[in-house]
Amino acid sequence: GDYERYIAEYDTTERRQNHINNALISYTTAYEIAQTSLKATDSIRLGLALNFSVFYYEILNMPEKGCGIAKFAFDLAIAELDSVSEIEYKESTLILQLLRDNMTQWISDLQDQ
Repeated sequence: GDYERYIAEYDTTERRQNHINNALISYTTAYEIAQTSLKATDSIRLGLALNFSVFYYEILNMPEKGCGIAKFAFDLAIAELDSVSEIEYKESTLILQLLRDNMTQWISDLQDQ
């Protein structure tokens, strides 16, 4: 998903839509697997939610969907954060901070429109 998203960010040719579609399929598949296979505080799951939300916000121009994905991941992880190890806590909180920063910025942008 990330690879295709990065290409879509800079591709100005007719192939851009193919990269967007490939990214959406990859992110959606990975997101569904992560929801059932990884804990809400898992750094891989949180990183995926971060990247998927950015994809919706920046590439698909669907800010509400991007904010929704970020908020869902953030809220679930926060609810389980006190049950993780110290190492997992540090990894998770770094990504949670990025999710929160994005949500804050995006909500501000939406209110300014």
